[in-house]
Amino acid sequence: MLFNSMAFAIFLPIVFILYWLSPVRYRYLFLIGASYYFYMRMDIRYAALLLFTTAVSYGLALGMEHSGCTRLRNFLFGTGIVLLLAPLLLFKYSHMLFSMLPVTIQFMLPVGISFYTFQTLGYLIDIYRKKYPAERHFGFYCLFVSFFPQLLSGPIGRGGSLLPQLKKPRPFDPSQASYGLKLMAVGYYKKLVVAALLTPTVDAVYDNPDSYIGLIYIIATFLFAVQIYCDFSGYTDIAIGCAMLFGIKLTDNFKSPYFSCSIREFWSRWHISLSAWFRDYIYIPLGGSRKGRFRHALNLMLTFLISGLWHGAGINYLIWGGLHGLYQIPETFSGRRKKDAKKEKQSGSTIKGLLTFLAVCFAWVFFRADHPADAWRIISNSFSGIGDPEQYLKTAVICLDMTYGHMVYISIPLLLLAAYDYASLKTDVIAYISSRKIWIRYPVYVLFLLAILLFSEKGVSTEFYYFQF
Repeated sequence: MLFNSMAFAIFLPIVFILYWLSPVRYRYLFLIGASYYFYMRMDIRYAALLLFTTAVSYGLALGMEHSGCTRLRNFLFGTGIVLLLAPLLLFKYSHMLFSMLPVTIQFMLPVGISFYTFQTLGYLIDIYRKKYPAERHFGFYCLFVSFFPQLLSGPIGRGGSLLPQLKKPRPFDPSQASYGLKLMAVGYYKKLVVAALLTPTVDAVYDNPDSYIGLIYIIATFLFAVQIYCDFSGYTDIAIGCAMLFGIKLTDNFKSPYFSCSIREFWSRWHISLSAWFRDYIYIPLGGSRKGRFRHALNLMLTFLISGLWHGAGINYLIWGGLHGLYQIPETFSGRRKKDAKKEKQSGSTIKGLLTFLAVCFAWVFFRADHPADAWRIISNSFSGIGDPEQYLKTAVICLDMTYGHMVYISIPLLLLAAYDYASLKTDVIAYISSRKIWIRYPVYVLFLLAILLFSEKGVSTEFYYFQF
């Protein structure tokens, strides 16, 4: 079930009302049922896979905790890693795994499998490390894995923070629910307005790179950077806001990443739950920064290559991940320490911010292109004709196939988004507006809803971009 579907618009109010009307002791059961129904609306066949992942991680975690034998504990842990990763590898990388066979074998990727696999893997690793006790109540653990706001595309939850919330009785908090609805509205604005406005242009160029040349490639890449941010952070805003309706606080996943002044800062602001997952379960176990600068650089590169592979089996994703690892190596050898990170974060350098954004966009070319050859064509031909600036610009305008009025029309939502993200660097914009007097905040709410209705694009693909991962 998509967040931006009519089915969800009917589903959510019903679940919300019935949840708070249900007896406290049975609410978790109601949410489990609602979550499985939500997931089965995508494809009923994959509910069994979700339940398998839940049962395996639950049982093996308890087995590890109760085992007094180190060898048995290690065996259970290794078995869990294999059993949890096997479905992901089969469904996501089948075309690569069976590439040597005379026939093509490929399976449809279950929506959300990458996210709930990583969530259960993180839980199993935490139990192995004895960070907190294994959950004994199967119902609460089942809800931890299947909780519908975060099930399809995160944020990736941690057992130490999410499980206690699910188990604790929660009274209805009107202010929290109100905030959640407003955050959902921001998410819908990002998805239905900004991402939808940009998608047709990005798809036209990147799906047919041979049909274009010059500045239009650069414009399409910048637009894709904004599109994927709005699409994915929009999903996250809706997910976090939706969870707040049930008294649950999910982890933040985006914090104005395009205002970062370094790649390191960018990854502390972009897809935060996944970045933290790779840091805690890949980068640090590899040695992190504890074994010298060369090893630090190698660990960074390996971590980002694995991150690229997580997004897909294509070479283009490996290049994308490798570039982000490569970007950070100069910092590794520069001699700067973590204590400098705060100064770097506070730095308002326009040049640093611009260079960081350009570096991120360069890597986005490989992420969005269907093949490395397409990415190379886009990069190598982006400045073709720049010797004649007037014609260079005119060709791009023709390729955009837009009137100047339509360009202004598109720029308005983009400027509003930029203002919101910039203000979010220093304050909670939603909380700030909510604290204003009624004659100020309600006109703002009305204008915002009108902007969604006025600028939202009809007929544009409604599926969220990250569902394919």
